[in-house]
Amino acid sequence: MISKRLSILFFLLFFSIALKASSILIYMDEDQKNHLKAYGIAYWGIKQQADVSWLLNYRGGSFLIKYNKAIEDECKTRGVSYQVLADGKVTAILNEISDPQVNMEMVKLEKAPKIAVYSPKSKLPWDDAVTLVLTYAEIPYDVVYDDEVLKDKLSGYDWLHMHHEDFTGQYGRFWNAFRNATWYREDVKNQEAAAKRNGLKKVSEMKLEVAKRIKEFCAGGGFLFAMCSGTDSFDIALSAEGLDICESMFDGDPADPQAQAKLKFNRTFAFKDFQLDLNPSNYEFSDIDVTQTRSLVQSNDFFTLFDFSAKWDLVPTMLTQNHDKVIKGFMGQTTAFRKRLVKPNVTVLGENKGAEEVRYLNGEIGKGQFTFYGGHDPEDYQHAVGDPPTDLNLHPNSPGYRLILNNVLFPAAKKKPQKT
Repeated sequence: MISKRLSILFFLLFFSIALKASSILIYMDEDQKNHLKAYGIAYWGIKQQADVSWLLNYRGGSFLIKYNKAIEDECKTRGVSYQVLADGKVTAILNEISDPQVNMEMVKLEKAPKIAVYSPKSKLPWDDAVTLVLTYAEIPYDVVYDDEVLKDKLSGYDWLHMHHEDFTGQYGRFWNAFRNATWYREDVKNQEAAAKRNGLKKVSEMKLEVAKRIKEFCAGGGFLFAMCSGTDSFDIALSAEGLDICESMFDGDPADPQAQAKLKFNRTFAFKDFQLDLNPSNYEFSDIDVTQTRSLVQSNDFFTLFDFSAKWDLVPTMLTQNHDKVIKGFMGQTTAFRKRLVKPNVTVLGENKGAEEVRYLNGEIGKGQFTFYGGHDPEDYQHAVGDPPTDLNLHPNSPGYRLILNNVLFPAAKKKPQKT
């Protein structure tokens, strides 16, 4: 009888607390057990039409969600740390954030962005950090590739990620090392068939048309995120419109020897004044990337995130939310961007100042935004072709992967104009 009474009292106490509980705080500082899945909870909450806010610079960029038992249950299921807060505590937090003397801000997350990943349908011997973390965080996405882009399917999406890609039509410059590999031959065959199917003579011509459609998507208000070679090869392709920068092993005829002098840097997103590398045996497209000239090694390869004004510079503040401001570096076909080649109107989000390397940047094109992030996999320093994919169960608190997910949630935010 006593045990039954205690159970009833405990239930009444819990019910009373639940009635007073106004919000769920998913904190994002060092106390969070799974930072990556926390983004998935926020995305899921928006999809459920919950009241979700991003507390910029509060405990690592926490999420505040109007209390909903289903969301609390989802946090428990996914192993995400949280606190249930009563009205008084929430009011105190919001008062702290609204203080003009503190570098914090609250942003409402209003619409879950529809996500597309530009990626080949065929199996290639490398993985993609974005698809890995979207899957791990349980954030849904669709895969699109050249056919879909050329049929204007991007209009149905808010956010596009460009997979490890070569928009110059040189098959990733893998010719020298892998031209006899089965996967390379299959990729060439598939790309050439796609070009023909879309009425184009060369793969380079198809990739340029795809790049131009992606530029239109972004200029029309879409958000573009790219990593590794999807960054510099994209800008190179845009700058070389109407030029042949592919040697004969890629497209059957020689490159234009005067191509460098004819590049149009006013067509690019992020980079200017770069020099092409036209040697087909080199694993580089241009001098934008620093991989082959840098002196850093894993033990001293880091980059630092900039601090921005949360109340005035919402966009860069959202994109740099993290529990760690110093991020360990990681390599890729495109590892980092030579700082002097970054356009002055582009916002640098993260850099290694001593090495004059930009690792993370953001800019505007028309009504849209783009973010470029150097490197291939934030938790695999030197990921090689054929290496197994990273198991994110071993890296649930990865600061490098958090930067990717900041970009995923960014289009959901109701933003104010930037001041700087």
